[in-house]
Amino acid sequence: MNQIQLEKIGFEPGKSFKLFSPRLRNTFLWHYHPQLELVYVEADAGIRHVGTHISGYTQSDLVFIGGNLPHLNFDYRLRSDYHQIVIQLKTDFLGTAISSTPELQTIHRLFTSADYGISFHGETKRLVAQKLKQLEGLGSFDQLLQLIQVFKILSESKEQVILNKDLSSKDFILKDKIRMGAIYEYIDQFYDQKPDVNQVAAKVHLTTPAFCRYFKRQTNMTFTDFVNQYRIERAKNLLMQDKNVSETCFAVGFESISYFNKLFNKIVGENPSSFKKRWSVL
Repeated sequence: MNQIQLEKIGFEPGKSFKLFSPRLRNTFLWHYHPQLELVYVEADAGIRHVGTHISGYTQSDLVFIGGNLPHLNFDYRLRSDYHQIVIQLKTDFLGTAISSTPELQTIHRLFTSADYGISFHGETKRLVAQKLKQLEGLGSFDQLLQLIQVFKILSESKEQVILNKDLSSKDFILKDKIRMGAIYEYIDQFYDQKPDVNQVAAKVHLTTPAFCRYFKRQTNMTFTDFVNQYRIERAKNLLMQDKNVSETCFAVGFESISYFNKLFNKIVGENPSSFKKRWSVL
């Protein structure tokens, strides 16, 4: 039974952060680490799965993740080419200065809020992406200064969304890494078929009623609702990759186009055809 993996991060001597561009699109890496992480991805469409939050992103994504907050790699299952920049910070990044220096107080609050996971959009995302792309050509000290500027921009931005409502779900996931890892992997593997709540319950050695209570406590959603939301996020990706509504409907596991349209509209706020048309002119 697979579990949520602890990623062990190494840092170069004399560096308080790690800058790299991983490519893991064929790997389902549901993981966590004590270090904070800033992720920027440019891609046509992908899945954002942080803690119990799951949603899709289009064109690009910018997310700041606190320590030990489980998340899926943002390039998972990307079909077209993409570019990704990841910054991982030592747990003592900036030392005691971040909490004691008045000029860094907004950044300190940002780092605290990152425990819930934060996504950024709009002009904030555009400006930060520009600065992140410049890091590779800078020396270590100038990279650090640039990073502090990036975190200052993020800390003052109103263009942000907190991804998780509270921290209880994070604690719950980490206390049961093997079971939750197996559940999420099962959903990812079978969402386009007919995920069976009895089968996944048996997989994690629970009775079906006990599993349903367990899953609802973990995600604040029923197993069926969670699978349907996962399917709709995958459907959005397919529609943005120029698939038509019918083939998208069947590709993500729905047998009725009318039900697919109804559920898509309920979750997304518009029907699949309107979503596809709106996306095509962006």
